[in-house]
Amino acid sequence: MPNAFDFTASPFDCLDVTEQRMVRDSVDIAYFREGETLLAPGIEPLHLFVVIKGHVSQLDGHEAIASYGPKDCFDGRALVAGRASSRFVAAEEVLAYQLAKATVSDLIARNAGFGALLFSDLSSKLGALSQRHGQREMQALAMSRVEDAFLRPAHVVEGATSLVETARVMQANHSSSLLVRDGERLGIFTNTGLQRAVAEGRPLADWPVRELATFSLVKIAPGAPLFDALALMIQHQVHRLVVSDEGRIVGLLEQLDLLSFLSNHSYLITVQIVRAQDLEALRKEAEKITRFIALLHRGGTRVGQIGRLVQALNAKLFERTWQLVAPPGLLADSCLFVMGSEGRGEQLLKTDQDNGLVLRDGTTVSADVVEDACARFSAALREFGYPDCPGGIMVSNPAWRRGASDFAAVVRHWLRQPDAQGLMSLAIFIDAHAVAGDAALLAGVRSQVDDLVASDDAWLARFAAAIDAFPDAGGGWWNRLLLGEHDKQVLDLKKAGIFPIVHGVRSLALRDHVHATGTVARLDALVAVGRLPQDLANDLVDSLHFMMGLKLQAGLAELDAGHAVSGAISTGRMSSLERDLLKDALAVVKRFKVLVRHQFHLETA
Repeated sequence: MPNAFDFTASPFDCLDVTEQRMVRDSVDIAYFREGETLLAPGIEPLHLFVVIKGHVSQLDGHEAIASYGPKDCFDGRALVAGRASSRFVAAEEVLAYQLAKATVSDLIARNAGFGALLFSDLSSKLGALSQRHGQREMQALAMSRVEDAFLRPAHVVEGATSLVETARVMQANHSSSLLVRDGERLGIFTNTGLQRAVAEGRPLADWPVRELATFSLVKIAPGAPLFDALALMIQHQVHRLVVSDEGRIVGLLEQLDLLSFLSNHSYLITVQIVRAQDLEALRKEAEKITRFIALLHRGGTRVGQIGRLVQALNAKLFERTWQLVAPPGLLADSCLFVMGSEGRGEQLLKTDQDNGLVLRDGTTVSADVVEDACARFSAALREFGYPDCPGGIMVSNPAWRRGASDFAAVVRHWLRQPDAQGLMSLAIFIDAHAVAGDAALLAGVRSQVDDLVASDDAWLARFAAAIDAFPDAGGGWWNRLLLGEHDKQVLDLKKAGIFPIVHGVRSLALRDHVHATGTVARLDALVAVGRLPQDLANDLVDSLHFMMGLKLQAGLAELDAGHAVSGAISTGRMSSLERDLLKDALAVVKRFKVLVRHQFHLETA
């Protein structure tokens, strides 16, 4: 009766003490020689296998579709179905635990999470994983500090200032409160005091603000927990706190801003972006976006939701930046747009700039003015943490800022003479999303694509063939993962799985004139017109978001360590559950690529 069974590996890590005892009481150890079959199609399995040593390959015909190494278990689905559908072969000498079928059935009946993680599909596994982390959001909010919230500037007037002048200062600063300095005293005056004064009918020009100020301030340190600030407001029945750092006034924390932070952090950043009067103020808000993403991730927010929020925040940031660097005439006669993952709403951490500009035909804005504004825009984004695009796909490059007619002609050239560069440019452009200016200018150029690809099956096939731009055969990432080389393996998930999903869906959407730019929205539209089955679309969304989540987790860890975001993940640092889910996700990618090849009549890779 083995006592060394590892209960830290998924799905056994969700078992309680009684359930762990059930495992110990019914598990044995078995040995298998290299090449020996553990399970074969049509055979009724009697055990759940948990690998102790060696590796087992799961074969569909002659193709390896999965591999199981130490701490991995298989085949729960076969136990539930009553027969195996794949062949499981020892790739080398294998030592494995055998857990009796009856015990597995009892565990599934007792523990729904165990059952979901053991044999369910990718969506159910991710749902079970989400449930296990369901309390993270409130824990993350509890860790938030006063300095993380939006602090309003603390404008100060002297106590002898008249209420009329005080009201002017408040109006000029868009403020509902001011600090009042009266000798050694420091107080606060709010809109409530102004309302009282008006109600009394006394001449405001003759009324010093000190007479209606409150000099019993409630203060809090910037490093104090936000929930402490909320408790202070409740305790003292006040709507704002003075944030003070060792005697220095940092700002004012309004109750509305605190509650907004707790419910929707993005609102606060948006307010600051819209109000920014210079690029330095925008730079500070751009820094907050990454911290906001980390907070959402720690709080368990779904990756798709994070992506949509980041897209909205970045759009506001880019729009305000363009407003600050471009003169009014250029703002009216142009459309600034973003592309790639930013255009699809799937960018999480800051990546290369991918943007362009469509100019209105006949604009009177000079080329020099356009060039200067575009150079300043690209430089500003660089300062905000968005590096230059290595391929020059940015407004500072004249190739990506053109008049509407010229831009349309370039798009037609990409379509009619599709070389590799043209196909790549078109793929990026198809994801374009307007962020500032006249969106109709971009729509007009985009319409050229639909007009020319309607019946060109050969062109669509060349376009879709890019799903195989990063082959998964031979000695690449797929086989190394299947062979269980977790400690050595570093994966570029964009190449391995994200790009094939994104581009395959993009190709299908282009064929069927789907104008949505986001991958999820495109999938919904393709299901609606009967081009994709709902279950495959669900698996693609789950797989895409799971891989995006892994990239985000790895990127945040790199930032915490002071390193640049590489975009790669190390499978050696993943849990057994994460590796299991990654295998499932990559299997979905392989299945989807087969469908895309079939629909566009591509040669089988």
